[in-house]
Amino acid sequence: MSTVNGGISFWYAQEGLPAPREPLPGDTSADVVIVGGGYTGLWTAYYLKKAVPFLNITVLEAKFCGYGASGRNGGWLYNGIAGRDRYAKLHGHEQAVRLQQAMNDTVTEVVKTAAAESIDADIHQGGVLEVAYTPAQLARLKAFHAVEIAFGETDRTLHGVRETAERIRVQGAVGSTWTPHGARLHPAKLVKGLAAAVEALGVTIHESTPVTEIKPKHAVTPYGTVRAPYVLRCTEGFTANLKGSHRAWLPMNSSMIATEPLPKSAWDAIGWEGRETLGDMAHAYMYAQRTADDRIALGGRGVPYRYGSKTDNDGRTQPGTIEDLREILTRFFPSLASARIDHAWSGVLGVPRDWCATVTLDRSTGIGWAGGYVGSGVATANLAARTLRDLIQQDSGQGGPTELTTLPWVNHKVRNWEPEPLRWLAVHSMYAAYRGADRRELTASTTETDKIAQYADRLSGRH
Repeated sequence: MSTVNGGISFWYAQEGLPAPREPLPGDTSADVVIVGGGYTGLWTAYYLKKAVPFLNITVLEAKFCGYGASGRNGGWLYNGIAGRDRYAKLHGHEQAVRLQQAMNDTVTEVVKTAAAESIDADIHQGGVLEVAYTPAQLARLKAFHAVEIAFGETDRTLHGVRETAERIRVQGAVGSTWTPHGARLHPAKLVKGLAAAVEALGVTIHESTPVTEIKPKHAVTPYGTVRAPYVLRCTEGFTANLKGSHRAWLPMNSSMIATEPLPKSAWDAIGWEGRETLGDMAHAYMYAQRTADDRIALGGRGVPYRYGSKTDNDGRTQPGTIEDLREILTRFFPSLASARIDHAWSGVLGVPRDWCATVTLDRSTGIGWAGGYVGSGVATANLAARTLRDLIQQDSGQGGPTELTTLPWVNHKVRNWEPEPLRWLAVHSMYAAYRGADRRELTASTTETDKIAQYADRLSGRH
């Protein structure tokens, strides 16, 4: 059996594509129009409709709900948020601690709400284990662990070789850090269940309806225009397709593979009984989960960026990327060298120029947006949605400031990315530097992070 390549994602190959919803039939109006039927858009519709049941809310989706990153990601529901360290510098440590605590709570919120809505998304709250397997990675891991403790994660633990192996036996792992604020889930099951829950509340969803332009009080599509006091852009990695937003967020590619279901003997060798989500401290990092049907789904960077901010159609992945991901799999777990790779796919995530996730409502125009999650969107989208709900209630006079509306990522401004070809050259050079640094660190004995990687971090704005 050969590897299935593309077809949106393994999650949809397993779950099946959703039944199509009708496109927009023509010009109409709403109280709130949401552009994008992924996690951010659907969670926003959910929380707004729950808070104000009489609101007329319309969701417009270019393909089908969950076609983008929400149906292709690694299934990491965890408490990481892009830009926290920068927010600490801009607004002070305590404000960033508030943001981190909100993210910790968000993991619990998603688990609780999925259960309340009877959404069976294979959620298992086993936490997040991040491992180091070189001296430089171990030094970074210890520093990372100390920083997370300083931001209030007092329930995080640091493990040595033996304790790491007791969780997951990663070949050559010399240490790890674990947080309970994480869960594994099935991305497509979550987004399909969420879309059904939103419709059951009375929200209108139109699919196969691409929005070409967002203007104050208008969402323009080929089939008509939806007029509404509030227009919310929830398009993440596909934001560059909108008129006037080509350089706002860069669509970064990430690729994944899924193995065949592994036998008990394989799991006896690997461990992983806690079903933690698994990551590492490499510069071009990997992420993985043990699925409900006992596969390993593993991802990382392939071709990081397509010229002109282009996005793919069906998730097809280059053969070289599949081999790179297989190499990570067998480096981590040599006993799986002969394991079959059943599926490979890719998707895009939204990256702002300063690598900071944001949520914004422009009160002068009624246009709002959330995103720039840099790969941490499964949980962050939920926090963003609840924040958009509160911002709209505040703006419309139905509420005042809340804990969420005063978090430091609200209304943060980000400059645009450079024009082409500078954008393409910068991203490809950055990831070439990271891959080279990872190769050198594999054989180096020093605990110092590779200097070229340090330079790439500063140049890119990541740190």
